[in-house]
Amino acid sequence: MPLSNSRDRELRDRAEAVIPGGMYGHQSTALLPDDYPQFFERGEGAHIWDVDGRRYLDLMCAYGPNLFGYANPQIDAAFVRQLGLGDTLTGPTALMVELAEAMVAMVSHADWAMFCKNGTDATTMALTAARAHTRRKTVVRAKGAYHGAAPWCVPRPTGTLDTDRAYQILCDYNDVASLEAAVAQAGDDLACIFAAPFKHDAFIDQAEPDPAYARRARELCDRTGALLIVDDVRAGLRLARDCSWSKIGVQPDLSTWGKCIANGHGLSALLGADKARKAAASIFVTGSFWFQAAPMAAALETLGLVRETDYLERITALGERLRSGLAERASAAGFSFRQTGPATMPLFLFDDDPDLRKGFCFSSAMLERGVYAHPWHNMFLCAAMTEADIEAALDAAEGAFGELKRQSPTLQPVPKLAFLTAGGAR
Repeated sequence: MPLSNSRDRELRDRAEAVIPGGMYGHQSTALLPDDYPQFFERGEGAHIWDVDGRRYLDLMCAYGPNLFGYANPQIDAAFVRQLGLGDTLTGPTALMVELAEAMVAMVSHADWAMFCKNGTDATTMALTAARAHTRRKTVVRAKGAYHGAAPWCVPRPTGTLDTDRAYQILCDYNDVASLEAAVAQAGDDLACIFAAPFKHDAFIDQAEPDPAYARRARELCDRTGALLIVDDVRAGLRLARDCSWSKIGVQPDLSTWGKCIANGHGLSALLGADKARKAAASIFVTGSFWFQAAPMAAALETLGLVRETDYLERITALGERLRSGLAERASAAGFSFRQTGPATMPLFLFDDDPDLRKGFCFSSAMLERGVYAHPWHNMFLCAAMTEADIEAALDAAEGAFGELKRQSPTLQPVPKLAFLTAGGAR
């Protein structure tokens, strides 16, 4: 799928002149195959169209925000109605109270809610509230876990200072001994333990949370007076209608939410238990657009669909069908193909593929067949997907495995991913 003389190529060239690097952040295609489009025209349901008019079944769901389908008519109608009444005002509307009530009713550990715009806002607010509550500084979190792009947690620290990352101790996810050692190192200065709902680091296999690890994190926080924070920005509402760790019977003190809580409209949240209410009220956090009413209207509609439909059961079943079908086709083509993580948030990797040359070839072949998959980041299923969409993805995969089999003997290393074998992923 060459980009020369295409609208995408033209926009990339123009962007280079006016945007540093041409594109930045997690939606940059800099570490994707060269044929991946950078710019898109529109989305509808489970599909997106690039600026050259090509249509794809989107297994990325905008990196998570699409839960009930792009341009969902019910959710977007609520957004547009409120936009006509008022959005960014001198103060919030009543929708802020209604939404806080709805989220507190939905999430079992939560007694209060605060709203912001991005996942990074929510996790930084959680860290600040934990330090205010405990009057301590040190945070324990897992190596390789992504908690946002603020200086304290950004995975690429260019332009940040060592002091931005001060008072942090890293442990190995799901390793109880490593967690205990980190907490012991923090001593009486432990403010909080940050936990991802499952191990969803990039470039490596995902892993479900070990209940023993989760329970031990809860016990250590209870023993030391620190707060347990579950960062549900990425996984929230795709694993449970509650906080994701509710599935294993562990309740945090704080949880962070974002991406899909308003089905793609800009909104994130921090939820907390009563014990942290006073601290949360004492910190100064704000933003000019944090209190916009239209995204809150969209969020209320989204949560209504969460409560009233079988969306979670349907996307889980679709994810299991995709997983079993891919396993069958990979085996038939002679590939050892690893699928890790929840069925609703899958990651695909190949054995004996340290520099992802097989993954790049397979993903490009899927793209050519109308399916937008990702070679090294977890993907997402949404409730707008159908059984026919999954069958179309499996048909595409059958062709993609065949293409990979033809090209495998001559595949070359991927220069842009040389860091994977030079020094390892994050």
